[in-house]
Amino acid sequence: MAPQQQFGSSVGAALATMQPKQQEAPAPAPSLKSSLGTVLGNSGVLGKIVAASAAEGPRKIELYSNEYYWTCAAGGVMSCGLTHMGVTPLDVVKCNLQTNPAKYKGIKQGFSMVVSEAGMAGLFKGWVPTLIGYSAQGACKFGLYEYFKKTYTDMAGEELAKKYQSAIFLAGSASAEFFADIALCPFEAVKVKVQTVPGFAKGLSDGFPKVIAAEGVSG
Repeated sequence: MAPQQQFGSSVGAALATMQPKQQEAPAPAPSLKSSLGTVLGNSGVLGKIVAASAAEGPRKIELYSNEYYWTCAAGGVMSCGLTHMGVTPLDVVKCNLQTNPAKYKGIKQGFSMVVSEAGMAGLFKGWVPTLIGYSAQGACKFGLYEYFKKTYTDMAGEELAKKYQSAIFLAGSASAEFFADIALCPFEAVKVKVQTVPGFAKGLSDGFPKVIAAEGVSG
């Protein structure tokens, strides 16, 4: 081989060894979803979790348990306390129509009279005793009705309970209403004073002591 050709081959070989090696593209990392699917699927954990969830279903409250009675009471608070508080403006006008019919001639005129004398805030006088009082009434009405219904049913026995179911339910309702109205009375007394006696009190906190001071606890 000629010297020039031999020299060229040596230089080409040297340059070839100096070029960087082409790196292979790294294999893509498995996704979290595929990894979890493989692990849980192979071990059967996923299937057990799904089966257990389907079998368990939504949790139910045991009938006539303490939790059941408290849940009924909470329903009474929301259905009675909040609704009565929401109609406080109408209640203000109604109470004034009843206590002072010479001044308040009707609903429309009553609203105008209250707003002209006390502003828009006057329509919401007594909302705190209304909320608390009717919440207490609703809690007793709903919770105690279920309690007395169960109590009277057990006292009557299975046969008589089926025969006189309506009478037993009526007795349970009447018993619950008796205690519900007692719970409401103190707050209703303050509410009516606040709504119908100008300057008597601003609300429950100052009205309650004034009623007791003037009429005693029985007031």
